[in-house]
Amino acid sequence: MKKLLFFPLLVAFMLVVAGVWFYINTQPVSDNKNPSNFIITKGASASQIGNKLQSSGIIKSALAFKIYIQFTGQSGKLQSGQFKLSPSFSLFQNIDSLLSGPIEIWVTIPEGLRREEIAARFTAALGKESTFTDQFLLDSKGKEGSLFPDTYLFPLDASASMVVKKMADTFNVKTSGLTPRSSGLTFAEAVTMASLIERETKGDAERPIVAGIIMNRLEIGMALQVDASVQYAVGTSKDWWPILRLADLNINSPYNTYKFAGLPPTPIANPGLSSLTAAFNPAETDYMYYIHDSTGQIHYASSLSEHNANVAKYLGK
Repeated sequence: MKKLLFFPLLVAFMLVVAGVWFYINTQPVSDNKNPSNFIITKGASASQIGNKLQSSGIIKSALAFKIYIQFTGQSGKLQSGQFKLSPSFSLFQNIDSLLSGPIEIWVTIPEGLRREEIAARFTAALGKESTFTDQFLLDSKGKEGSLFPDTYLFPLDASASMVVKKMADTFNVKTSGLTPRSSGLTFAEAVTMASLIERETKGDAERPIVAGIIMNRLEIGMALQVDASVQYAVGTSKDWWPILRLADLNINSPYNTYKFAGLPPTPIANPGLSSLTAAFNPAETDYMYYIHDSTGQIHYASSLSEHNANVAKYLGK
């Protein structure tokens, strides 16, 4: 009989102890009412967030955080971004602050977008009106190529001017150590070439070689014949990078590198560091041509006949 009574009493005792432990660990860490900026990175799990909250001195127990978040089914509602939290808040108050949404959010801008695409991404991510897009395009005029693609943390009330300045400043920092290896290129021309490379290549390994091919063509006055530059000329808001038609290759535009030799007058997109590095340091190569097959594999050629053979073999044309 005693054994039968012992087990439920033990369970009850353990539940009481667990309840007391949980209550203690949901209380404020201190009476310090100064709010703290707390950043949740993209992809962080509830466990990682809890550990960071505890190590930052905002909550008493990462385990209590994880238990509550999992038990209430709210782990999937945690967003990335920056939050205002406080050690004077209870665990529940801090969780409410996290679930109410960030005061600053992460916005990722991939490599190879043009200004209009970047403006649209920020407008959508920050929940802005179309006037934000208009102002972004106004402030970024003449800055195509120098809006550095990266993951940025911005407050929800960020202005278009703030965003453009941050991206341009980041570009200046990232390119501060780059100098065109070829004396035939200015800094601006190297950035323009980097924008072509960004749109024309599919991996880091091929970028310096494609840069070398472009340099080879520039040196002999040969048309670059870069599809991406023509796409830039004919693209619209319906499709900024359309599949080219034969008629597009005859448009009278300085961005038509089939019709006009040399680099286009400005960058056609905003390149990442890999493409910038390749443009500033092109590989020395005898290749003059390149194509990508249907799998994305690149094939080089030194002569037109070799290039035509590659086209027939890999593209069936």
